[in-house]
Amino acid sequence: MILLGLLIIAIGAFCQSSCYVPINKIKQWSWESYWIVQGVFAWLVLPFLGALLAVPEGHSLCELFTAGNSFNIWMTIIFGVLWGVGGLTFGLSMRYLGVALGQSIALGTCAGLGTVMGPLLLQVFFPETDPISKLTFSVILGVVVTLLGIAIIGYAGSLKAKSLSPEEQSNAVKDFNFPKGLAIALLCGLMSGCFNVGLEFGAGINFGELTDPMYRTLPATFLVTLGGFVTNAVYCFYQNSKNNTWSDYSNGSVWANNLFFCLLAGALWYSQFFGLALGKGFLTESPTLMTLSFCILMALNVIFSNLWGIILKEWKGCSSRTITVLIIGIVVLIISCFLPQLI
Repeated sequence: MILLGLLIIAIGAFCQSSCYVPINKIKQWSWESYWIVQGVFAWLVLPFLGALLAVPEGHSLCELFTAGNSFNIWMTIIFGVLWGVGGLTFGLSMRYLGVALGQSIALGTCAGLGTVMGPLLLQVFFPETDPISKLTFSVILGVVVTLLGIAIIGYAGSLKAKSLSPEEQSNAVKDFNFPKGLAIALLCGLMSGCFNVGLEFGAGINFGELTDPMYRTLPATFLVTLGGFVTNAVYCFYQNSKNNTWSDYSNGSVWANNLFFCLLAGALWYSQFFGLALGKGFLTESPTLMTLSFCILMALNVIFSNLWGIILKEWKGCSSRTITVLIIGIVVLIISCFLPQLI
């Protein structure tokens, strides 16, 4: 059962790592226009439909969200708003570092901080439930090994930056800038970790035993992505006004193509958290893996994003030493997914 849960999470991670592939098929739209349109699917429509799966017959989401737990609901949304900042900088991290390295650093930081921040903040607000007790030795070990793997991959990125000429860097990643990309990716990771904090605050926002364990986190996921949508919408509409790109939305000749690929990108992105919810339903026998599930998802995202990076030839021209370091980092991340369960 545990292996099945990890497999489901891995499938979701693979889908998320592939979400930028359909975006490359979008035509004649500025970044801010296609980003918010795919966000409508990724952060509103699909999470809402997912949340409906957690609603038993005879009940409604409205009933759930007005059931007296307003503090947890608002905290879940607020951390979603903060996570939205991470979503905005996520795209920039890949612009300056590429899919592989950008996702590696951003998601690695997100994995570590997201896993630890949730129990720590819950301890402040609800000390009587002792949420910090979730941070067992096995959990901390899993986070440390994950961060070690990310650090190794980051080192591979620095080797790449040093070994390639400006022309080769541009061929691999058009706007490659390691110092700028590193700073943005670290900020992205910090703010993106708020997603898991939001899930922690929203862990009880479901119908309890009436809801299948596989679907219990989906209402909270919807609230987090709702908050993130607000952040992204404000920024994207501001960019539409600043860059005079409102006309993108009235360009009827590309709407069918762009709407399809935005929907596909949004569906692939949301798959990671839908898979996380389903996968956690099979991890209930292991409290360690339940706590580490978000960290495992991010580690798997990094693994698959680097595989995409290899496919997209972002590491082309690097020395054998750089590739060896990259592979070692990926292997350490794979180990991090299973090591805590073996302790």
